[in-house]
Amino acid sequence: MSDRASAKTAADAALDLIQNGFVVGLGTGRAALSFVAALAKRVQDGLEVRGVPTSQATAEFASSRGIPLVALNDVEAIDVAVDGADEVDPQLNLIKGLGGALVREKIVAAAAGRLVILVGREKIVPVLGSRGTLPVEVVPFGMGLCRRRIAELGLSPRPREAEGGLFISDNGNYIVDCQTAAIWKPGELEQKLRAIPGVVATGLFLGMADTVFVQDADGVDVIRRK
Repeated sequence: MSDRASAKTAADAALDLIQNGFVVGLGTGRAALSFVAALAKRVQDGLEVRGVPTSQATAEFASSRGIPLVALNDVEAIDVAVDGADEVDPQLNLIKGLGGALVREKIVAAAAGRLVILVGREKIVPVLGSRGTLPVEVVPFGMGLCRRRIAELGLSPRPREAEGGLFISDNGNYIVDCQTAAIWKPGELEQKLRAIPGVVATGLFLGMADTVFVQDADGVDVIRRK
């Protein structure tokens, strides 16, 4: 189900869902940080919320702007989590993880009563895999095995690099960016990847998003799960 939001930006549209006293999951990446910045302004005006960040970068950004933070283990649930995505298909399945925080993002999404996604129009795809990359987080000890097993599934795994060597997630793990074509059976692929010893999580977020705000030059469209 889709309609038009009255808000000018996706961040503003998501902000309208936040109520006083909420525990809010704070995503990672440009779209998520635009929401965090908007939320910080509302907090300065008196809104009382607590944020659960999905990465150290988000924690530092939110804290520096006055948003009170809390550890996930110290709350029973998250009311709303707001994050970005790298791909969104017609069923609101997602690919996430280009920002490197997919494991914590998935945990926070699972703990949230509602997962809200903010994207630009270019992130809407007819089928997952259309943009060509699926991130997978693996433990360093199993990197060699994981790469071989992932390749056997028909994907082309490439360890993500950062300045000075391989990218290391906030969990101390490596990220393997799998080059992929259209993923026609994402649930099946998720099961096969998760069955590989050493794979911590994949960037496939299936059946988790409730609402997607899609921003373009003309405003914001709202897509809700049927």
